[in-house]
Amino acid sequence: MNEIITLDILQKKIFTIRNKRVMIDRDLAELYGVPTKRLNEAVKRNKRRFPADFMFQLTNEEQAEVVAICDHLKNLKFSHQNAYAFTEHGVTMLASVLNSDRAIEINVQVVRAFIQLRQISLENKDLARRVAELEHYFIEHSKDYKEDMREIHQAIDLLMDRTKPSKMGFIKTED
Repeated sequence: MNEIITLDILQKKIFTIRNKRVMIDRDLAELYGVPTKRLNEAVKRNKRRFPADFMFQLTNEEQAEVVAICDHLKNLKFSHQNAYAFTEHGVTMLASVLNSDRAIEINVQVVRAFIQLRQISLENKDLARRVAELEHYFIEHSKDYKEDMREIHQAIDLLMDRTKPSKMGFIKTED
């Protein structure tokens, strides 16, 4: 398989539900090139590999919210069974139960996307903390606070631009 799934494509398929980053069974089935029914059958045959912190079934409210925010999942609205959500660890386990070359290759890309999203999130939290510290310092010590903060915000904008995904789906590290 030579298909490259970009970080941007995968980011659109990763949701935060119950304070966990997850992917929906239908999106995973599409990526793996199998029907959703087959994916869920493989999971049911291997229930012990999917504890609650790896996978859970959406409630009616959660499913309605996913349908409302994501056009490509609108068919879930008419499903007789609520979708399953897989955490990063559940996605990793899926590759072992599907056991196809495509599942393994896609799984590697999906896990990398989860890792990159986690890194971006950590970097942004650290950056926000540092900005707050700088603002506090400049409020107390700077005579020209507004000009200093303008320069800091310009530098932050430059840094934030460097953490956006490139067209190839990788994080930019240098210009």
